[in-house]
Formats: sequence, C-alpha cells, structure tokens
Amino acid sequence: MTSLRQLLNTEQLVVAPGVYDGLTVRLVEQAGFQAAYMTGAGTAAAHGFPDYGIVTATEMVETAGIIACATKLPVIADADTGYGNELNVTRTVRDFEMRGVSAIHIEDQVAPKRCGHLDGKQVISAEEFVSKIGAAVRARRNPDFMIIARTDSRAVADLDEAISRANAALAVGADMAFVEAVRSKEELAAVTARVDGPCILNVVPGGKTPPVTFVEAKAMGYRLAILPGALLQAIVPAIDAALRRLVQTGLPEPFAPTIEIAQAFRRFGASEWDALRSSFAGKSV
Repeated sequence: MTSLRQLLNTEQLVVAPGVYDGLTVRLVEQAGFQAAYMTGAGTAAAHGFPDYGIVTATEMVETAGIIACATKLPVIADADTGYGNELNVTRTVRDFEMRGVSAIHIEDQVAPKRCGHLDGKQVISAEEFVSKIGAAVRARRNPDFMIIARTDSRAVADLDEAISRANAALAVGADMAFVEAVRSKEELAAVTARVDGPCILNVVPGGKTPPVTFVEAKAMGYRLAILPGALLQAIVPAIDAALRRLVQTGLPEPFAPTIEIAQAFRRFGASEWDALRSSFAGKSV
C-alpha cells in the first residue's frame, strides 16, 4: 500500500473524495482514486446528526476503523477539535493511529464545533491551538502517521491570523496546513504562497470558498484536495428518488439490467470471502 506521505512526495495533486463507511470507501477505491477522506459532515449525517460537533470521539474513531479496514487506500480522517485538551488530543491521536488511519486533522474551533462553511464559528486562542497540535505530534508512534493542522480563524478574524496560526502549527511539527473557508481565489493563492509547508484545499460546492479546478489548485501549489460532500450530495437525491418510486409504484428500484446480485456483492469483497471459505472447507463455494 502506498503511504500518504509517498503520494504527497510526487508532483501530482492528491484527490481524496469524502467517505463515511465501508461501502463508500470501496467505491472510491474502485473508481481509481489514490486516497480517501473520512468526512466529519458525512459521518455525522450517517449517524443522523448535522455537522455540529455532536458525534463523539468514539463514534468517529470507530467509523475511521471500519473505513480503513475496508480499503487499501490511505485514509485521512476528520478529528474535529481533538475532543478536548492536550491529554484528550493525545488519546485521539493514538486511537486513530491504532485503527490504521494515515492522517487526521485537528482544528482550532471552540467545542462543540460547526461545519467550517457555516457562520457562527468561534476559535480558541492561537496559543492553545499550537499547544494541542504539539501534543498531537508528540503522541504519534508511527512516523508515517500525519498530523494536519486546520484553522478556522479566517472566518473569525482574517486571513493574516489564519496564516499565522498555520505557520505556528507547522513550526511545532504539523505535517500539513488546512486553512479553512478562505473567501476568494486570491486568498487561495495567498495561502500556498505564505504558508511554510504543504497545504490542503477543501472543495465544498456552495461553501465559502470559490470553486477551482484541480488544475488550478495544483498550479497554486496545493498538495491535497478533499471533497467531503462529493458522494453524500450524490447519494441523498438518489435515495430520495428510489423512495419516491417505492411510494408511487410499490416496487423497489430495479438493479441495472447488466448487474446481477452476485456481481454486486463481488464489488464488496465476496470473491475474497468465498476463497477464504473454500480454503477452510476444502471445496468450492
């Protein structure tokens, strides 16, 4: 398996669609992407909540473990605020690391946090944020495990403050910077020009940040693009349509004519499990 660090050392922009369970990460892998992003918003939605910091550390860590177990791709996970002070951050890092995740990002919002593209956010002091990032760096045991420092201070203060916090976090050992919810293409370019390390671009259609192509993002110097809502935004309307059909006709949406149920199961590892069963039973399944 190629590590996230190895991917980020190439010239390409690493693109990581947002996933929130084993099904979505398998589809991302089969589509040919090289990394996956465990979206906090998608994970909250899958638990029946808005992205308001309601999902617990335990729920996030367990979801990350399910995702990492279902794929060979490196997984970047949303670790929200780290779920407390430096001691809690230490536990958070070790718990995610133990689940086979490749990287987490920790942000400087006041708990309970909000989606980075909503209004009404608050942030902790720069000193507290940097201390938490330093604790996260110190807590990791696997040198390949990456700590990403996310700052939401652009929405609360200004871009200068956000860049200052990003650089301070990198100075204490963070591997990447995530300046959330910048407001213009000029600001997007300023982030990579002024931050002293590799940067993440968060692609949120309809959010605070204007849309840019992957070609533009790479030209600006971004190393990793995450797309938290890419699958969720596609899946919800599709489920709504299937349910409307069920209400109107009394019949479920049919499988595509070319797809048999057994073939559908093979997309989620049936062949591997059949082979394993055969090896123990001594006969084909």
